[in-house]
Amino acid sequence: MKKMNKTLFAIIPIGLLLLAFSGCEESNDSMRLDSAGQAGSMARFAISKNNLYIVDNQNLLFFDIADATNPEPKGRVNIGFGIETIFPYRNNLFIGSTTGMHIYDISTPTNPVKLSVYRHVTACDPVVVQDNYAYVTIRDGVECRFGENQLDVVDISNLREPQAVSTYLMYNPHGLGIDGMSLFVTEGEQGLKIIDASDPFNLVFRFEINSFHGYDVIPNNGHLIAIGKDGLYQYDYSNPDNMTFLSKISVQ
Repeated sequence: MKKMNKTLFAIIPIGLLLLAFSGCEESNDSMRLDSAGQAGSMARFAISKNNLYIVDNQNLLFFDIADATNPEPKGRVNIGFGIETIFPYRNNLFIGSTTGMHIYDISTPTNPVKLSVYRHVTACDPVVVQDNYAYVTIRDGVECRFGENQLDVVDISNLREPQAVSTYLMYNPHGLGIDGMSLFVTEGEQGLKIIDASDPFNLVFRFEINSFHGYDVIPNNGHLIAIGKDGLYQYDYSNPDNMTFLSKISVQ
């Protein structure tokens, strides 16, 4: 168990930048339910109720954090190689890997149950979820091998049989986030794209912001944090067709 604690404290500092919103427990469809925080799609850890879930390259580790000063290791599950990201939604975890999206049921928090895998070509793969749809970006690159650059919309109404419903070619999609009808996708050196997702079968590209190198985004009730190569950018998207720049926190 001591080895697990070392893993916990080695990974958490890396993800703190992305755990941007806290206290998000209200029942709002545009937010992840049962969450004590809202992280970006590239995060490697997630909080659901009083439990912390962490992914390394091939495992899911979980901890009871009811006593925040003394997190208690509860176990680990081997998922496979190439595990990259984790996204909690309701009573499930959606785990991105270089070969697909793994779905786990955490109705019993200390006994994650694998439900299914949505597979794709070898590529980097963050994922976000809203209602009955998961949005998955797939990209190529040195670390991502030979994947296509695309955005997949996956029907997860049956969690045991996820089905792709539409695919959109992209430039080099990285992290993404969704709030209501607005889907935000970072595109590396092409910045940020804002997409109308009111119809998951027919996404409509609204406009883009290409003034920074985009890595990940965290949308929350009209307030967007975009993680760029050189810092954190904040926008007001209460009017999604006319986003307002608020500030930038530079990072060297």
